[in-house]
Amino acid sequence: MDAINTISNGERYARCIQSSKKVRWDIDKDVIRGRLFDTATKFLPDGLSLVDEFTTLSVNEKRFVSQIQGRTYANVFGLVERFINAKVLELSTDHRLGDQVALEALVRFSDEELKHQALFRLIDLMIGDVMPAGYQFDVDANNVARAVLGKSTWAVLALTLYIELFTQVHYRESIASDDGLSELFKDVFFFHWKEESQHAILDELEWTRHDGTLTEKQRDHAVDEFIELVRAVENILQAQAKADACYFAANCRRDIEETEARAIELAFLKAYRWQYIQSGARHPQFVKVLSSLITEEQGKRIQLALAALN
Repeated sequence: MDAINTISNGERYARCIQSSKKVRWDIDKDVIRGRLFDTATKFLPDGLSLVDEFTTLSVNEKRFVSQIQGRTYANVFGLVERFINAKVLELSTDHRLGDQVALEALVRFSDEELKHQALFRLIDLMIGDVMPAGYQFDVDANNVARAVLGKSTWAVLALTLYIELFTQVHYRESIASDDGLSELFKDVFFFHWKEESQHAILDELEWTRHDGTLTEKQRDHAVDEFIELVRAVENILQAQAKADACYFAANCRRDIEETEARAIELAFLKAYRWQYIQSGARHPQFVKVLSSLITEEQGKRIQLALAALN
């Protein structure tokens, strides 16, 4: 059985390489293509921005919310890909004098993540050119990466698979099908999705491979660290929801009373929890892989932690 699994996994690494070669794209030539963002359109779809939760806002104000959230969406991906790339480079050393196919797959993964970071830095600047001044995303990517990488590899890979699976669901189920979105914004996440599809496979392969090296005690500790990482994500989301709500209030061209301002902040937070926590926790493949690695008691600990963030 082990030999069969090894061959199967080897084929999966090889297929990721072939897919990487097939879908490879260039930021300027394929994604941007000389275009600019247009604030007459939405950036993030209703299924992600949860605009219906912003009950006091006009149609135009809801479109502005989608644009604020769209900019934050790009920045969050640029943020998380900093630590993902660092972990992938670290994992690649496990294969450098061994499986060269796995090594190539991970090197390609790293190269693509560096490109994605460059893309999202550019998108932030381009959106900034067409939106009012004052937007803030004051999260230091290097500091976040250091904190995340201070946790166990098991916990980091759990969070990484969690993130890269929900990016696929977001694109397929919400972004791709919304005809009211900026075509440029849709293309950014279309091309991102094409490469993230391979990354999620590699995340799973590396997570299960690493899991096989752990003792029960180490895995139990790693479960707690994964919970800590999700709570750290929640802290970032709370701060950004507050910042984005303040930015909206400062630029919506009308007075916002305290009660409405609080409701808007809570609506931003609800949307961000849905985007970055709940949609990943419910992904069938994440649930399947996680359940195969942990005990029932560990699963309950994770479920309780996630339920507290609803």
